[in-house]
Amino acid sequence: MIPSATGCTPWDAGRLCPWPLLRGEETASCEPHPCPGALPSHPGCLHHRIFHRQLVGHTPLLMAGSTGWTGPTTTGHTAAGDAWGRGGSQTPSEFLENPSQSSRLTAPFRKHVKPKKQHEIRRLGELVKKLSDLTGCTQVVDVGSGQGHLSRFMSLGLGLMVKSIEGDQRLVERAQYLDQQLLQALAKVEKRNPRVVQRGRCLPQHVVKWVDPIDLCEELLLPLESTQHGGTRLLLTGLHACGDLSVALLRHFCCCPEVVALASVGCCYMKLSDPGGYPLSQWVADLPGYELPYRLREGACHALEEYAERLQKARPDLRTHCYRAALETVIRHACPELQRPGVQGIPRVHELKIEEYVQRGLQRVGLDPQLPLNLAALQAHEAQENRVVAFFSLALLMAPLVETLILLDRLLYLQEQGFHAELLPIFSPELSPRNMVLVATKMPLGQAFSALETEDS
Repeated sequence: MIPSATGCTPWDAGRLCPWPLLRGEETASCEPHPCPGALPSHPGCLHHRIFHRQLVGHTPLLMAGSTGWTGPTTTGHTAAGDAWGRGGSQTPSEFLENPSQSSRLTAPFRKHVKPKKQHEIRRLGELVKKLSDLTGCTQVVDVGSGQGHLSRFMSLGLGLMVKSIEGDQRLVERAQYLDQQLLQALAKVEKRNPRVVQRGRCLPQHVVKWVDPIDLCEELLLPLESTQHGGTRLLLTGLHACGDLSVALLRHFCCCPEVVALASVGCCYMKLSDPGGYPLSQWVADLPGYELPYRLREGACHALEEYAERLQKARPDLRTHCYRAALETVIRHACPELQRPGVQGIPRVHELKIEEYVQRGLQRVGLDPQLPLNLAALQAHEAQENRVVAFFSLALLMAPLVETLILLDRLLYLQEQGFHAELLPIFSPELSPRNMVLVATKMPLGQAFSALETEDS
């Protein structure tokens, strides 16, 4: 194996060094590694071709109903588990005392924030703070900021100067309202305990702006205040920036000299433009069979760890797959031109009859819920429930491989242009399945990359 610049092999200690999956790489048996398109025919080697997803400093728990839990491992990785996340359900240590409240965030920063988002904003916010300090950034730009949870934590919690860009006016208004609520909560804490020293009180600046995936966004590059020494140095970040938005962050990083650092967590791979969103790197574009159709990219967005637990417990909500497949056949018969309709979640599916589910689903995609239904055909679909679950499970086994190829493509795209980049697993995959952050800089950080993924004390 070819070592990286840090001297590590691609899978050393679970960290993601710059050159995994090199073509022509030889195994101990001198068998060439297959290209990504051929990997399904090599199931014995499949788990060696995906990125390690467990975060550093992760504390594993036994399955629900067990009599106890395991202690943290000495290496910082799970005691029972591998790159697939197998080996039991695991919970970050910050949620051991209370599964709904992170012990690493104070109460004001937890208000209105679900546990998953608490974990994400804390982990990514702390990484961005370290990266900002290492690269001397003067401003952080949070792209696709939604309700502003990450921006608030970075500005009011970590003292960073933050611009928050979101295309939805309603979400921006909600973010500004939550900003004021947090300010009031922090003021009360400081009044009760004058010894509590809060970091800067600078609110994030919220901007309503749609970021085009192709064209440069001038608003994204504008500084919040003039800098007298060294000019503006921007750090771009996005927490689960959807589809092409993650690609837009990469392009701004590459094309704009004032952008010196990047920390991007992507999601919604099925929404990537084709072509344009994938592939980005010449290396992947030169691979035979590099194409990833919609179905593969959509499958890569599912939560493998959570689904494995559902299978182990034989949860009744597994019926959803069969019902959704039956709904798809009805939609295609009633409206063939309606392609890939998004069906909003239907609650308590396992308590519904299949015809009730189909009627609610038709209404959600704008079709007449009273369309005549062939009940015999629907019942025949329902009888195939176990086969549908088996098929979905097999398809889901490919999800980590497909995500690895997409993320590897982005990593190599940056490296082909001479930038320094790594992929780090910073979220617990059980809480946040899209848990890889792509970190890039225009200056070499060397071993400092290692400090980015470790927990603060």
